[in-house]
Amino acid sequence: MGRGDLTNREWSLLEPHLPPLGGQDGRWNDHRTVINGILFRIRTGVPWRDLPERYGSWKTVYERHRRWSADGTWDRIPHAVQADADLAGGSTGRWPGSTRRRAGPISKRPVPARPSRGSRKKDDAPAPPARRGTRTIPGGLTCKIHLAGEGGCRPMALLLTPGQWGDAPQMIEVLDRIRVLRPFGGRPRTRPEHISGGKAYSSRRNRRYLRRRHIRHTIPEPKDQRANRQRRGRADGRPAGSDRDRYRRRNEVERTIIRLKNSRAVATRYDKRAYVFHGTITAAAIRLRLRQ
Repeated sequence: MGRGDLTNREWSLLEPHLPPLGGQDGRWNDHRTVINGILFRIRTGVPWRDLPERYGSWKTVYERHRRWSADGTWDRIPHAVQADADLAGGSTGRWPGSTRRRAGPISKRPVPARPSRGSRKKDDAPAPPARRGTRTIPGGLTCKIHLAGEGGCRPMALLLTPGQWGDAPQMIEVLDRIRVLRPFGGRPRTRPEHISGGKAYSSRRNRRYLRRRHIRHTIPEPKDQRANRQRRGRADGRPAGSDRDRYRRRNEVERTIIRLKNSRAVATRYDKRAYVFHGTITAAAIRLRLRQ
């Protein structure tokens, strides 16, 4: 086993949730070697063609990663692993969040994207922005990772957007992606006990959404919003409450982002397609959860 490969314990937790082996065309004879190759590339950021020979054909490793990113396999595995953690009593049930410079709902991180090599021919159409998930802004070609995390630096849901998109409009979509499967069946849990977010997520729309779903939250109110509310008087309702002790726990989602960005392929985006990069982040999040 090489440094960074799955341990026997991690493999035993991951194997039951992988697609079945075999098939009419004889593909997928081994998952563990291929996944170790994917994790090696995510950790080091090397080009796919430079994968060590012990992981087999680089094209096999890349194609399986691309296929699982496209069909949702990478997205389904974290929910199943989390359900196992709930059954073992390893989940805290508190979901502080964060999404460009820090963690999302409720935090954010900017990720630089490397431009494609070579020039585009005159008749070639540019890739749609939704496919790339990037946008050229004064800071360069970037994208944002919006993340919702659980206590103990465990990622729960993530969203990838172009770099110039705001933070507050993405909070609801990130929260809607939370799915905690019940080990013994039933509808998955989607409502966290408590949400902690930065001032960037303070908006009437977000607070109405949280109140409607009966989700307790700690989101400080920016000075401009506070001044505007005080100027309107009683017509603008009561001030937003803020629990400092709970807000201190928001650092957990920031630390989750830092741990994800220990992987070179996450810290510096090398994948051109947004869905492939989303799969890269999800695979790094799965490994982070398996290690805990």
